[in-house]
Amino acid sequence: MKTRKLLSVTTAVATLAIAGLALSGCSGGTTSPSTGGNQTDSGGKITVWVDPPRVPAADAFKKAHPEVPINIVQIDGTVGGKTVQQQFAQFDAAKKGWPDAIFFPSNDDIAWATSAKSGYAADMTKAMPDTVAGYDPAVLAMCNIGGAIRCLRNDAAPDVFWYNAKFFKQYGYTVPTTWEEYATLGAQIAKEHPGYVSGFTGDAYAPDRYLWASDCPTNTTVTETKVLINLNDPKCVRAKDLLTTLTDAKALSTDGIFDADAAKVGPKMVMSPGAVWWGDYLFKQTWKIAKGTMTAVAPLTWKGESQPSTGDEGGGLWGLSSHIKGKELANAKVFMKFVVSDPAWQVELSTGLPAFKGAQDAWIAKQSASDYYADTATTFASFKPAISAVPGDHKYQLYNTGSVWTETVAPALVSGKSFGDAWTAFGTDLLNQAKSQGYTVVTSK
Repeated sequence: MKTRKLLSVTTAVATLAIAGLALSGCSGGTTSPSTGGNQTDSGGKITVWVDPPRVPAADAFKKAHPEVPINIVQIDGTVGGKTVQQQFAQFDAAKKGWPDAIFFPSNDDIAWATSAKSGYAADMTKAMPDTVAGYDPAVLAMCNIGGAIRCLRNDAAPDVFWYNAKFFKQYGYTVPTTWEEYATLGAQIAKEHPGYVSGFTGDAYAPDRYLWASDCPTNTTVTETKVLINLNDPKCVRAKDLLTTLTDAKALSTDGIFDADAAKVGPKMVMSPGAVWWGDYLFKQTWKIAKGTMTAVAPLTWKGESQPSTGDEGGGLWGLSSHIKGKELANAKVFMKFVVSDPAWQVELSTGLPAFKGAQDAWIAKQSASDYYADTATTFASFKPAISAVPGDHKYQLYNTGSVWTETVAPALVSGKSFGDAWTAFGTDLLNQAKSQGYTVVTSK
């Protein structure tokens, strides 16, 4: 799970204040091993960078592995933020300063971290093949860059279909199974129950929730410098039509799921596609929705298709430095294995479904024990199968589609503009952002 919200931290950790401080506090080096340079070995001490929600993971590692000397640096966890990228650019120029392992604030960060200019993220296929083998390949699809796995996911974050079971039972509504039924029912409920909503459009995950779910080509890699973006593709048009129907009916909140006002609107959300982590993090912890209210079922299917298709919201990425060797590398790999697979973090403390297969069933058993959902068995039965329903050709790029959305679609809808106008602005800015990052944009492969 990744959020814009910075959670409170109860443990003492180092705070990254300026890049100069970071340069002196992390591992050194000359150049990336990909360019033939030397790798460093600190003699064992490692420096790891984590956002606030991952501080407990680093603390759990420190407790479990007191033999590994570690420096924990807390960084800005804002999705779409550029602070970390800018600091890494300084490290790349200085040929030193990189952390030994990092939890990337934005999943898009993996694009610059694996670029020829940076070369930071190590090839996990070679560095930790046994750990890579513990993942469902579908979970690591966005980490598969040029045929090599260049990151490890913290949690799996496929969208399932959430609905308010109490509301549906009270008013006799049938849970939709297709995206088209969802749009029709959302419009109906908005008319019959003004103030109740069937989703959110104001956050950076909204395009993942709807466009990625439709396999709309906004982030398709053709080559390292060429991307496919085509909002006129039929798979984009159907997503646009769905959102137009729901927006025109005032069935969607213009808030983002992490906005302060979302906590007020959340209890009036009757249904929505949403990540598996919505259940514990949003419904239970943040929105305080009463026990026995919400339930999840399998993702929706598009009309004319036989299999469900769904988006993916977050599921943060861990990266390992390519600039280290010896005991420093060995200890960094111990850290990486712990944070992605050890029950002390993934089962006991994480709010999201572990991406690592070996931790998933134990996490589900622990979460199920609270019996929070209206139908606990059905809810958890939908989680793991949803992973394979996420289209795998969506890749993280140097441009941030979520940021483009929140800078175009979100404000347009708040100001009362039509979704068509918002869509046009989104498409224009998306193309401009891609080109500004040096990509050649094509409309077909």
